[in-house]
Amino acid sequence: MSRIVAIVGRPNVGKSTLFNRLVDSREAIVDEVSGVTRDRNYGMSNWNGIDFSVIDTGGYVQNSDDVFEEEINKQVLLAIEESDLILFMVDVTCGIHEMDTSVSSLLRRVDKKVIVVVNKVDNGERLMEATEFYNLGLGDYFPLSSMNGSGTGELLDEVVKHLPKEDPGVMPDLPRIAIVGRPNVGKSSLVNSLLGEERNIVTPVAGTTRDSIYTRYNKFQHDFLLVDTAGLRKKGKVSEDIEFYSVMRAVRTIENSDICLLLLDATRGIESQDLNIMSLIQKNNKGMIVLVNKWDLIEKENNITTQFEKDIREKTAPFTDYPILFISAINKQRIHKVLELAEQVNKNRNRKISTSELNDVMLQIIKNNPPPALKGKYVKIKYVTQLPIYTPAFAFFCNLPQYVKDPYMRYLENRMREKFDFTGVPIRIFFRKK
Repeated sequence: MSRIVAIVGRPNVGKSTLFNRLVDSREAIVDEVSGVTRDRNYGMSNWNGIDFSVIDTGGYVQNSDDVFEEEINKQVLLAIEESDLILFMVDVTCGIHEMDTSVSSLLRRVDKKVIVVVNKVDNGERLMEATEFYNLGLGDYFPLSSMNGSGTGELLDEVVKHLPKEDPGVMPDLPRIAIVGRPNVGKSSLVNSLLGEERNIVTPVAGTTRDSIYTRYNKFQHDFLLVDTAGLRKKGKVSEDIEFYSVMRAVRTIENSDICLLLLDATRGIESQDLNIMSLIQKNNKGMIVLVNKWDLIEKENNITTQFEKDIREKTAPFTDYPILFISAINKQRIHKVLELAEQVNKNRNRKISTSELNDVMLQIIKNNPPPALKGKYVKIKYVTQLPIYTPAFAFFCNLPQYVKDPYMRYLENRMREKFDFTGVPIRIFFRKK
C-alpha cells in the first residue's frame, strides 16, 4: 500500500535537507539560492517498520512575477492533492514570513493532516522563539534541526501515527501488474487491448484501496490483477502540470504493484522522464518489463530492434537484465507475449534458491575472484543465504563487510544473474558480519 508524505514551504527553509535525512540520501540539491529544487525529488523512508514515500517540493511563493515560482506553486498544490500527510516547514531564524502566512491559509483549507515543522531550532533560545508559530493556526508544531537531525525521531513518530493503516480488504493473492509510463505513451490503449471486448470477464475487486483500482484479468490461462490508478481523483485546477502529475501517479501505481510494464514511445525513444520512472521501479524493488509501443509507426531498417534495445540498456546501466518487447497496443501486436513475459518475471521475482546450492555456486565464484584487499586487509566471505522477503535479496557473511565496495557487489550480482534466472527483477545484496 502506498503512503505519501509531502514536504512543503517557501524556498530556503531546509526542505531538501530534511528530505535527505528522511530518505537517508544526498539526492536533493541543497543550495542557498532560492528555488534550487525545481523538480520533485522522491524517496522511500521507513520508520518503525512502516514504509512511506517522501516528496520534496519546490518552495511555495504566492503572487510572484517569476514564472518559475508559479510552476513551483502548481507543484506544491499537486503534492498537497496527492499526498496523505503534509509537512509544512518554516524557519525559526526568520519568524513568520508573509509567504508562510499565505501557505498556511492554503493548508488550513485542506482536509488532510498538516504538521508544522520549525527548522533550525538548535539551542534553547530558538526553542523559545519557535512558540511564535502557533500563530499560523495549524496547531502544535515540531521543532527540529534538519542539519544535525535533532528532533527528527519525534517528528517521525508523529508522522507514522497519522499515515493510513493497511487496508486488509479481500484482495485475492494474485500478481499485481501495473502499466506505467509518461503521458500519451499508450497506457489506456494497452489496457483496452489487454481487456478487449470481453470486459465481462474482468471484474473490479472488492477491498480496493483508495489509491488504486484493481481489475482482475482471468483468461487464456492467465490470472492476475491489473493495477489502475488513472482517473481516480478529480484533478485540481493545476493539472496543466501533466508531467509532474504523471510522476505522482506513477509513485502510487508502482508501490501498489508487483510487476511494472514500463511503456516507451517508439517514435521518441527513451527520455529522461522514462528513466525517472524506471529508477522508481528499481527503488521499490518491483519486477519490470519494458514495452516499446507504437512500433507499427517505425520504418523498419536492418538491425533497428537490436540498435533500439542497445540504446535503452546503455541508458539504464548498471541494471540491464530485463525483457524488452516491441508492441503496438492499438493493433494488438505481440499483446499475448506481454502476458507470458509478465508470468515469467513474476516467477523470477518469487524464485527461492536453496542455501546449499547458493553456497556451492557462489563460493566457488568468490574463490576464483575474491574481493580486492583494502588497506592490506583481506575480505573472507564464508557463507551466502537468501533472505526470507518478498523480493530476491541475499546476505553474504564475511569478516569485514565495510570493505566490500559497489563494483564487487555488481560483479557478484552479474554472476548470480548468469547462474540463476532473475531477468526483470532487481536483486539486493547485503554484506553482514559473520
